[in-house]
Amino acid sequence: MTATTKEAIAQTLERTRARTELLTDTLDEDDLVRQHSDIMSPIVWDLAHIGNQEELWLLRDVGGREPVMHPAMDEMYDAFQHPRSVRRSLPLLSARESRVYVDEVRAKVLDVLDGTALEGRRIVTEGFAFGMIAQHEAQHDETMLATHQLRDGPSVLTAQRPPPAAIDPSTTAAERRVPSGSFTMGTSTEPWALDNERPAHSVHVPTFLIDTFPVTNEQFQRFIDDGGYDDGRWWTPDGWRHRQSAGLVAPLFWHRDGRDWARHRFGVLEPIPADEPVQHVSWFEADAYARWAGKRLPTESEWEKAARHDPVTGRSRRFPWGDDEPSIEHANLGQRYLQPAPIGSYPAGASAYGVHQMIGDVWEWTASTFGGYPGFTSWPYREYSEVFFGDSLRVLRGGAWSVDPVACRGTFRNWDLPIRRQIFSGFRLARDVVE
Repeated sequence: MTATTKEAIAQTLERTRARTELLTDTLDEDDLVRQHSDIMSPIVWDLAHIGNQEELWLLRDVGGREPVMHPAMDEMYDAFQHPRSVRRSLPLLSARESRVYVDEVRAKVLDVLDGTALEGRRIVTEGFAFGMIAQHEAQHDETMLATHQLRDGPSVLTAQRPPPAAIDPSTTAAERRVPSGSFTMGTSTEPWALDNERPAHSVHVPTFLIDTFPVTNEQFQRFIDDGGYDDGRWWTPDGWRHRQSAGLVAPLFWHRDGRDWARHRFGVLEPIPADEPVQHVSWFEADAYARWAGKRLPTESEWEKAARHDPVTGRSRRFPWGDDEPSIEHANLGQRYLQPAPIGSYPAGASAYGVHQMIGDVWEWTASTFGGYPGFTSWPYREYSEVFFGDSLRVLRGGAWSVDPVACRGTFRNWDLPIRRQIFSGFRLARDVVE
């Protein structure tokens, strides 16, 4: 492992930390400690939790260092010990104390990185532990961003609007055909891949059609206008019960503005852009829309084949466009615009099958439940993936505009309850082909 690689690791850690600071420094003490929603932690908990996980893995495990603060803090910032709804009642570090703590941990971590041979132990080979922690911080940055969206009050985050689409979506086919055959799903070689992405394995997928672009706000509004939320035919029994009990009538943050719809986005009420991928929809809503449209959600293996498989070479790419890291030409990532980009914005990011915007913009719900691949081994701890396996959670793929590139690749798997809408989730559709 070269000094250049260590430098790249340090840059990744600093990039995620800069975003953490942006999301926390823009809020006052009251907003940082407030419980903005029962389904979200106070942001100050997320901040100190980021530091605590970094200390546990990089200082104590990799570096063999003594605890920076009292070990009793480990229990307070253990995500499995306290539900989000009660974390405000804990004796949490203040905002100032949390910032001092994460800064002290980070300074020591950079010393550990400088002095650690990134080989020998599996946990450090190719910098895995540092990559795992960078991904962890990026995921909590996204969680804090969702809390920003849920908070009341004026906007404190700003960003430029996405530019117009690079191509006119109406000039390209609405669907892409993915022929029958096997492909390599998952990975055994991606150095920072997490356990649920492993191992690589062959999966046979029958021929199917998949939408070229994600479903847009305009398309979803047609479902609303056609009474889709009031017609139980389109919903699963569980979905219909939830739609009724929760009073769902539109995606989260949508509001009637006279005869039209508007949305709240980070403290601003604005018209809904027709050509953006719809976001803040639950799996139940996505599934109902799919049934209304006469299609279905893609399975996870279908989604990954459409994204990664190259029919010319037969290999699976790291990303839809190839193996190169994401650039601003490939995808909308990293909180660049604070919203999805219009469909047709990233032709350079299309997959080998011509499917667009599979990385970035919105997390895409799939039809699949969350489980381990054949040969799955929990590592380095069960609580990241294995404890969530089962039929109650649905898989999302692709990453959203809110995701840092370190936590987004063709094999990366996200999961959540089918009722969740505060996440930056959308979807695209698929359908069977009769051959």
